Amino acid sequence: MDYKDTLLMPKTAFKMRGGLTTKEPEMQKRWAEMNLYNKKLELNEGNTPYVLHDGPPYANGALHVGHALNKIIKDFINRNKQMRGFYTPYVPGWDTHGLPIEQALTNKGVDRNKMTVAEFRDKCIEFANSQIDIQRDGFKRMGVDGIWDDPYLTYKPEFEAQQVRVLRDMVAKDLIYRGKKPVYWSPVSESSLAEAELEYKDKRSPSIFVSFKVMDGKGVLDNDVKLVIWTTTPWTLPANEGIAVHPDLNYVQFNYDGSEYVIVEDLLDSFLESVEWDKDKVTRTKEVKGSELEYIKAQHPLFDKTSLVILGDYVTTDAGTGLVHTAPGHGDDDYIIGRKYGLEILSPVDDKGVFTSEAGKYEGLFYDDANKVITDDLNEAGALIKLNFYDHSYPHDWRTKTPVIFRATPQWFASIDKVREEIIEALDGTKFQVEWNRERMTNMIKNRGDWVISRHRVWGVPLPFFYAENGEEIVDVEVIDHVANLFEEHGSNIWFSKSAKELLPEGYTHPGSPNGEFTKEMDIMDVWFDSGSTHRGVLDYRDYLTYPADLYFEGSDQYRGWFNSSLITSVASRGVSPYKELLSHGFVMDGEGRKMSKSIGNVIDPNKVMQQMGADILRLWVMSSDFQEDVRVSDDILKQVSEVYRKIRNTFRFLLGNVNDFDPKTDAISYDNLEDVDKYMYNVFTKFTNETLDRYDAYDYLSIYQALQNFINVDLSNFYLDYGKDILYIEKQDSHIRRSLQTVLYKVLTDLTKLLAPVLVHTAEDIYDHTPHTDKESVHLTYMPEKGEVDTELLKKWETAMNVRDDVYKALEVARSEKVIGKSLDAKVSLVLPEGMTDLGVDTKLNQLFIVSQAEIVDELTDGETYGKTTIKVEHADGEKCNRCWNYVTDKNLVSGNDDVCDRCRDVVDSM
Repeated sequence: MDYKDTLLMPKTAFKMRGGLTTKEPEMQKRWAEMNLYNKKLELNEGNTPYVLHDGPPYANGALHVGHALNKIIKDFINRNKQMRGFYTPYVPGWDTHGLPIEQALTNKGVDRNKMTVAEFRDKCIEFANSQIDIQRDGFKRMGVDGIWDDPYLTYKPEFEAQQVRVLRDMVAKDLIYRGKKPVYWSPVSESSLAEAELEYKDKRSPSIFVSFKVMDGKGVLDNDVKLVIWTTTPWTLPANEGIAVHPDLNYVQFNYDGSEYVIVEDLLDSFLESVEWDKDKVTRTKEVKGSELEYIKAQHPLFDKTSLVILGDYVTTDAGTGLVHTAPGHGDDDYIIGRKYGLEILSPVDDKGVFTSEAGKYEGLFYDDANKVITDDLNEAGALIKLNFYDHSYPHDWRTKTPVIFRATPQWFASIDKVREEIIEALDGTKFQVEWNRERMTNMIKNRGDWVISRHRVWGVPLPFFYAENGEEIVDVEVIDHVANLFEEHGSNIWFSKSAKELLPEGYTHPGSPNGEFTKEMDIMDVWFDSGSTHRGVLDYRDYLTYPADLYFEGSDQYRGWFNSSLITSVASRGVSPYKELLSHGFVMDGEGRKMSKSIGNVIDPNKVMQQMGADILRLWVMSSDFQEDVRVSDDILKQVSEVYRKIRNTFRFLLGNVNDFDPKTDAISYDNLEDVDKYMYNVFTKFTNETLDRYDAYDYLSIYQALQNFINVDLSNFYLDYGKDILYIEKQDSHIRRSLQTVLYKVLTDLTKLLAPVLVHTAEDIYDHTPHTDKESVHLTYMPEKGEVDTELLKKWETAMNVRDDVYKALEVARSEKVIGKSLDAKVSLVLPEGMTDLGVDTKLNQLFIVSQAEIVDELTDGETYGKTTIKVEHADGEKCNRCWNYVTDKNLVSGNDDVCDRCRDVVDSM
């Protein structure tokens, strides 16, 4: 007789192959039609809110895998919180102003000189919207949930108005001022840059030693003594106004080939080596303290002017000569000390990096080209001692990838110094997952100079300042508030289409404008001020959000970017940090740890991954990454992740197939009445659940990924599911032992689906759709399983039994290799337990635990092998093989040939 039809084999429509590339878009369409996201919000409306505030990506260019890492982790966080009962509205946003869009339009052939500023800005909006649509579709395809139909965009009038109001509040606290000060300047972008807009790359620069001849030694040095400076920017020498020395260092005057020179004593030997002068020809003639050199005047080697010797504590003996070339228009320290000594703030370079008439004969030269010309002139003048070249790290414009310069220009600044302590205090109350990042952020604030908030561009939010007829700046809180109202009603294009008088409040007067004439500022705000104002333009503006936000989460580069600017503007305007917690992720590298580069050919396109594998594979890769460090991705890595996904999916398929005839309302067994082995697995899973929930709260997705694989491969596949097949397929459908096991399987199935729902959003929904007796429209409208108590004593007891089982499995493998048995059911196992044990201490049949036909514990084995602490003998099972369950038995009817199935199977078959 064929007993196949008497077996209770798994039945499910859940497919072995995911078909994610076609199924995911269909599922997303279904979610949109059922308005799933709003239903999720409604489910928790009135509950404690949790707001993760989205740092805006720039609205230009295709999405890359770094975007995927960022947005998918945010989705993990939001979905977990939502399934824990929090009200979690997520408003995605885009940073839309700035140079990249201007450049993109220029590259597309748009000539801004042939249109008004307002017309050009309209084209910027049109371009930004096209990019937003592309990126939004990509994020949605990744399964990222949010209020996609109403994102925040920094060009929107309501946002711009709120940004201007942040500036107003800072003006009210006297934090905004205008001054001529050296700033990072990109000649290619023709704009000032914030520190956050810099990246450091290697650059080859000239290194020169130059002599300045003393013309007024103040009785300390003789005239014609030569002060030696060292610089790597010869092009800044036309702007030289002074030479800085350290007041406490010792300086030495020495004779070489008939000329007298002065450098710091500590660097004499290295200087001689650098310029290749013979030490034996050097004669020291005088020593002086740096403080004695103050106010000595030296002749500039190229111009008819003097250079003043000044004192600076920042002078070091790390390199050079200890006499520092000082150009107040081209350096921060230079500027500060120059102001102290009343030196001219000279910066004879225009917006394009070209010398102006103030540079005399060098007018019209590009600054970098001037290095050679100036060096040649120094040599001709007899002032060049030595020219070398060296490679060093140098700041570059992060957008154009070109070197920047330090250049003094009239700019608007936000004072950091006045609010520095308040900002640091706000940081003290912020939660960091990694404490080192708190120190990192604090040091950035401690060392940050005043913020240059003006940019000489047109695509951005105008600085709402005016000038009177006499040139006086009009920085008025009421006027700024009036402009904010105009922007809110009309958008900021009104600034470029109306005159200053039309933009001012009606009837506005000012003592500096007796004729009632005014001009307006034409610079825009730094785009970091845009994104740094989202706490006001989004969190505070939208009444369903909270300010401060619970979490800001972005890449680690944002400690000097968005985290930084947001903190400054929030504390400066409202006195509080905009975030309660900061979290960051690393950068995405290729499989070998290299940066992604089209030239190398190692770029992974997330859209292609989703087209070829599915979004859930991409999401599982994110889960598998230690995101707080730099993470790696490659085709091989994604294939490995795909294999893990396949194992996860097949495990769920087994679970679904074996609860197809189980109704938890009528068939479930209470915990107290579960079989001992099922209690064990119930507690193993409860422990896994508790740890998973804790790891979600700690953003520790990698540990969840690792524990998930261990649970599925070791606890389920290698043990419980394998153990359970004999019971699920063979026993009576409604037998206690079978229903007991199904009770735990159903719990694992339903709870594990929920635990994975924040990550495998499409697969979890697919599983939920195929799970019998569910009562929600979607798994995403369910809650996470609650934490449960774990019977640690039971786990400890079973741990001992499982160790013995591992020993038995080793013995079975040996027996299989020696052809004693084929399958494990061919085996009879005898074992002597470790000393002190009389039984396994668990209430289950040994043969089922070991998946053998016969098993017994004996006191002694003379021909057994020891595995670990257990002595084991494996031999072929006694009796005949049951044609239904394939166990070998010594049942009388089967052995005598009167039946072909064992007594257990006969009872089951006869009951059908």
